[in-house]
Amino acid sequence: MENLENVLNAIKNFLTYRIYDSDTVHLTIGTFLTIVIAIIAVTYILKLVHRLVTAKLPEEDKNKFISIFGFLKYLFYILAVVTILQSSGVDLTVLLTASAALFVGLGFALQYLFQDIISGILIILDQSLHVGDIIEVENKVGRVFEIRLRTTRALTRDDKVLVIPNHKFLTDSIYNYTQNHRTTRESITVGVAYGSDVKLVTQLLEEVAEEQKGVLKNPKSFVLFEDFGDSALLFSLNYFITDSFSDPKIKSSMRYMIDEKFRTNAISIPFPQRDIHIIEKNLPLKD
Repeated sequence: MENLENVLNAIKNFLTYRIYDSDTVHLTIGTFLTIVIAIIAVTYILKLVHRLVTAKLPEEDKNKFISIFGFLKYLFYILAVVTILQSSGVDLTVLLTASAALFVGLGFALQYLFQDIISGILIILDQSLHVGDIIEVENKVGRVFEIRLRTTRALTRDDKVLVIPNHKFLTDSIYNYTQNHRTTRESITVGVAYGSDVKLVTQLLEEVAEEQKGVLKNPKSFVLFEDFGDSALLFSLNYFITDSFSDPKIKSSMRYMIDEKFRTNAISIPFPQRDIHIIEKNLPLKD
């Protein structure tokens, strides 16, 4: 029994032995070993969390978490060390006071960075955006080719790279043309002169959709008589395609065919015009 007490006292003296001593900092071997154990524990816990989070994600999305978990690892290391030192009686007030201004400045500078990263994590986890999706952001249409933790990159119709901060997917209204399926409905509006044969106009527009390459046969295209305009009868040709990214080329080709068919069938596309009525009044003649 006495030997056991001697061993325990020896261990206690060893753990309380101060390897650094000053007015504000008293660092013992026990505190140092606790820090080492805490760092090892944080490392294994983060590895476990990483496996749980990425278990059902595609391989390319798993790799995107490497950088964020590397950042979190060092953040938790710092928090663990500070907590252990504070609980061991080390006075960190001076250090924290001197660093307060720096932390505030970093907080303001990094707020959008953290916002983008958190948004990127949510996008990856709920799979709300995929590579290949067609999106519209601030009136710019692009095809997504890369999703990172901080930004998403899309290729526009004029072959320019659109870099989108991920927080915009949470704060702004963004159209995803292919979220539910690849088929989208597009339309072309055209006006014809008053007095035109509206049934013939409808037939010609349906023929254009039937002959256009890339327009789906099912669902079937249809024509709507939209309105009586100021200078024309307004029609819309509604059709379905599976590649909305190339829609401007399809619309251009269809407009060429519409113009040709209308000319062949003597259907005119009027320009804006106004009728002016002049009323003459007989004024009395002056002497």
